[in-house]
Amino acid sequence: MDAPVPLIICALLAGVAVLVRPAHARVRAAAMLLALALAVVILIAEIYHSSQFAVLRHHPGPSLAGAVLAAIVLGLLAWLIDRRPQLLAIGAALTLPFRIPITAGGSTANLLVPLYAVVAAGALAFAVPRLLGRVTDEDTDEKPAGWLEWSLLGLVVVYAIQASYSDDFTRALQNVVFFYVPFAILFVLLRRLAWTTKLAVQCLGVLVALAVVFVAIGFWEYHTRHLLLNPKVIADNQFAPYFRVNSLFFDPNIFGRFLAIVMVGVTGVVLWTQERRAVIGGAVVLAVLWGGLVLTLSQSSFGALLVGLAVLGALRWSVKWALVGAVAALAVGAVFVVAAPSTVRLHLGDSKSADTATSGRYDLIKGGANLFADRPVQGFGAGSFPREFRRHDKSSSEKAVSASHTIPLTVAAEQGAIGLLLYAAVLVFAFVMLFRGARASPVRATVAAAFAALVFHTLLYAAFLEDPLTWALLGLGAGLP
Repeated sequence: MDAPVPLIICALLAGVAVLVRPAHARVRAAAMLLALALAVVILIAEIYHSSQFAVLRHHPGPSLAGAVLAAIVLGLLAWLIDRRPQLLAIGAALTLPFRIPITAGGSTANLLVPLYAVVAAGALAFAVPRLLGRVTDEDTDEKPAGWLEWSLLGLVVVYAIQASYSDDFTRALQNVVFFYVPFAILFVLLRRLAWTTKLAVQCLGVLVALAVVFVAIGFWEYHTRHLLLNPKVIADNQFAPYFRVNSLFFDPNIFGRFLAIVMVGVTGVVLWTQERRAVIGGAVVLAVLWGGLVLTLSQSSFGALLVGLAVLGALRWSVKWALVGAVAALAVGAVFVVAAPSTVRLHLGDSKSADTATSGRYDLIKGGANLFADRPVQGFGAGSFPREFRRHDKSSSEKAVSASHTIPLTVAAEQGAIGLLLYAAVLVFAFVMLFRGARASPVRATVAAAFAALVFHTLLYAAFLEDPLTWALLGLGAGLP
């Protein structure tokens, strides 16, 4: 499928589901179900000839039975969520990290299939009663969409429109169907929940339990020198003087990002709790997770953790002392680089060594800036960065590149000034929403710090709207009283 119209319609339906006024519950319900159904149709059309789908094509009987079983499970989950809406948040936290590789359009995408099931069940739990005429107090009391929601879904719709002139339509399609549309539905479902401190702590507890399990797997990988996933990382470890772990994630940096966000959440509990046992338990958890983070050797994750901790310190105590600590950390890092540049594989004044020290990011940043300069208004089209980078940078034509690893540059190169303005608007409105009243609310302060850490990570690595953590944190922040 290479027609952009269904993709644009799917994005518009997701926009309606998020932006429609709460009083029009039936319209939202219909848009929500239609967006998810159209996303499934587009997905099936895209992967119909893949090896994974071949099993379903050649065995229609068992495939139909599996579809019926899946429908029953979704119906049961929807019934449970309808009875206890808090289960949606807990289910989302439980399934956030789990990815399954699916081949589509000649490339492999790591899809969050368990999370999709939770989103679909939550959508059914919301939509079916409203379509049948049931209106609840939550529908009348819910806040209408604000500037954040308009800029967020505006960026998604513009992305889908800009896929129409992209040289890599398949990548754009994957991002919209696999990530933006289902995560937009997740955002609106989380946003309208009645969030309490207890529910937020329960979700954090689920994430902590998962993080501890993932770190244990990472320790095992480091001990045995054997990775469970991602042949590329396995190959890199064979030729590098170090060994990076990725646990059940396909990328050490994404694993590191997850650990950093969870550590920021645990630190928020430790800073504001009055219970000694919680402080001791939190310290133990932080020590374990720190061990796992170190083994990822993810520089971007270390930086994200420091940013999150600095924000927590500023909100808990003083902005001045948080800035002093941040400047001191930067000064120590600068002294270390100047004193021992070879340790970080850097030779001052040599751009090639800078590229090596930053794992190829220097060339990617330079290439992204050049692409933006070539088409500053409309960009080269959604999802086009990898192909256009290789096409324009002949010296890097053999380099395996999937993103610029700097989200603003990816947006600038693919979507031009149009997308860049919307991206900047999302960040501005998100930070305004999260930091408003953060000093008076430990939960809001922790969410704001976690989001700041995530945004910093996206400046050094890929995935912003493609990461469900972004939408979950924004949904939680927007739903907090």
